[in-house]
Amino acid sequence: MNILNIEQRDHTLWAAINRPESRNALNFALMDALENTIDRLESDASIRTFVLSGTDGHFISGGDLREFHTIKTAEEAKPMAKRMLSLFKRIEQLPCWTIACINGAAYGGGWETMLAFDFRIASEDAVIGFTQGKFYLPPGWGGLTRLVEIVGRSTALKWLAETAVIEADTALSHKLINRVSIENELIDNTWQWAEELSHNDRDFIKTLKEGALRITEARWKAIHEELDSFSKFWEDKRHHQRVEKFLNRNRD
Repeated sequence: MNILNIEQRDHTLWAAINRPESRNALNFALMDALENTIDRLESDASIRTFVLSGTDGHFISGGDLREFHTIKTAEEAKPMAKRMLSLFKRIEQLPCWTIACINGAAYGGGWETMLAFDFRIASEDAVIGFTQGKFYLPPGWGGLTRLVEIVGRSTALKWLAETAVIEADTALSHKLINRVSIENELIDNTWQWAEELSHNDRDFIKTLKEGALRITEARWKAIHEELDSFSKFWEDKRHHQRVEKFLNRNRD
């Protein structure tokens, strides 16, 4: 079974995460697949729009706790988090448009993933959960910086403090997502939007994207500094206790 299903139509490449047994949680194998896909996107000049979605009613349920729970210390956590930071930075800097198609729940690392994309479209029944705090973790993959950037400091802190789970219409009203779609029309609407974005070539797209990031150079420093905080809380016993409690509950 492919962990990432790839389809290309004209100038659009669509990757659908296919880990239904874990609700499309991010793990090391999925990181490998995403990195390979980004290699292709960076080199294939024919691709003007990249779409990432989940399958089976889930976008990304966060990091794979069963796999990542084997990581205990800050020093062990840093390489994993650094790899995700690099992955999202590469997505953000792709010379093509990027769309996160949120076809279901996006928890923890799921919402951090979608914020690395230029645009976001969600099914009307999608939910976005700012749930890292339940595991005594701050965002660590650049999500805090990007969330504040999009929705503002007060709203970002409120959602994170409350470990809020918000619906698509709330996300739309705060401009966290750009569009909402009826569930059975989401795929077609996303393909259509991708086609609309693909009229100009990659040189034109790259120029716009680089120009939009030029005024926010300080953000890269802020994004990379999230790594240290994330790693410190990762090795805290309260994080491990809460993850263990969650995993034990799901075994019952």
